[in-house]
Amino acid sequence: MYPDVLLCIDGRWTRSADGRSIPVVNPATEEVVGSVAHAGRPELDAALAAAEKGFAVWRQVSAYERSKVMRRAAALLRERLETIARLMTVEQGKPVAQARLETGVGADIIEWMAEEGRRAYGRVVPGRAANIQQLVIKEPVGPVAAFSPWNFPINQAVRKVSAALAAGCSIILKAPEETPASPAELVRCFIDAGVPAGAVNLVFGVPADISSYLIPHPAIRKISFTGSTAVGKQLAAMAGLHMKRVTMELGGHAPVVVYDDADLDAAVTRMAASKFRNAGQICVAPTRFLVQQKLYDSFVDKFVAAAKAIKVGNGQDAATEMGPLANARRIPSLEGMIQDAVRRGAEVRSGGNRIGNRGYFFEPTVLTGTPSAARVMNEEPFGPLALISSFTEHEEAMAEANRLPYGLAAYVFTRSQSRTQAAIAGIESGMVSVNHYGLALPEVPFGGIKDSGYGSEGGSEAIEPYFNTKFASVAS
Repeated sequence: MYPDVLLCIDGRWTRSADGRSIPVVNPATEEVVGSVAHAGRPELDAALAAAEKGFAVWRQVSAYERSKVMRRAAALLRERLETIARLMTVEQGKPVAQARLETGVGADIIEWMAEEGRRAYGRVVPGRAANIQQLVIKEPVGPVAAFSPWNFPINQAVRKVSAALAAGCSIILKAPEETPASPAELVRCFIDAGVPAGAVNLVFGVPADISSYLIPHPAIRKISFTGSTAVGKQLAAMAGLHMKRVTMELGGHAPVVVYDDADLDAAVTRMAASKFRNAGQICVAPTRFLVQQKLYDSFVDKFVAAAKAIKVGNGQDAATEMGPLANARRIPSLEGMIQDAVRRGAEVRSGGNRIGNRGYFFEPTVLTGTPSAARVMNEEPFGPLALISSFTEHEEAMAEANRLPYGLAAYVFTRSQSRTQAAIAGIESGMVSVNHYGLALPEVPFGGIKDSGYGSEGGSEAIEPYFNTKFASVAS
């Protein structure tokens, strides 16, 4: 049974004082399956007070003991994996196998950050005189406001919560209203593991109202946001007005450069799986496929065949490989982009249409010959839509790969070491993966450049923005 999801403030699960709630819709059936409590100003004020109180307690817990609590939370997440995964499939639509994987990786992320917190050392800087001791000290920055999206309800939230708690910060998580149950269960794992009251809080509501109230509030010292570039810029500007540090993981439009010496079958198999995973609703999804002329026709034929072979259906069906889009907004958005591209000369090689009239299902779609002026070549499609074009020389591929203001992820396929190095050096992107999909592991950096944001939500880099660096110089 899908629950009516509550807010979590100061360690207590509660409804909003005025009883407001938001319906939760199953994207595979379009049925309302539950509701989520809607936080108003009183709940936000309570969460802010709780976060300040929780920070005062949690920061005094040693890094060693914080790590133990977090590892218990990871164990609870694994114990509850099956229940959480099925909730995620109901509310978000992705196949349950993908939901299981996301939940399991969430536990890995908690453990990774728990260990990073134990190893977030300061340092001693040798003094210029014998009686001078110089210390660099890492201190938690303070209460954090975090905003996570609906496409990965566990994966994006857990990165923010884990980094904050590992550093000794408290956090208010504004999780997605469309997919509230799975992040609520994540928060429950932390609370049940022994995180003190107020150190982690969970709210839902109107995103603009919550962000505009939390970000300027003097209690909040750090912002973490995952979402669209347009919204991210607004929130970063708001944070900048109040000198709040931010981590921004924003939109992408990932190029895939396939050279003529690439392993064709490997490139098609790995990138088709990556493109259509989560119905293409992934910020690092491969989107603009740039294939060198010699391999172009073969690549298109094989990729189209792979797209047509994908089984689309309800994510609760074990045979389903791609579920529905997460919400009704995605269908007209994709349809409009495809229609614009076709008007400009693109050819639909597969898909292009909604499937049925119940549920937000959409065909895996491949376009070729899409001109660079088309909307879809400039705006993130965020759906099961692949754009394939050809190139002749390396410089041509680099120019197209770097044409857009995005710089989140990029992919390269080649057997040549010199081409590998040239592509890594030439592509303007926060992440480049060669000959496979090698992104988003807990231990590696995850973040972009240019309009795709700044900061990292993975690897040892992820915890640093949650610390203040204090320098102390002592003369004896």
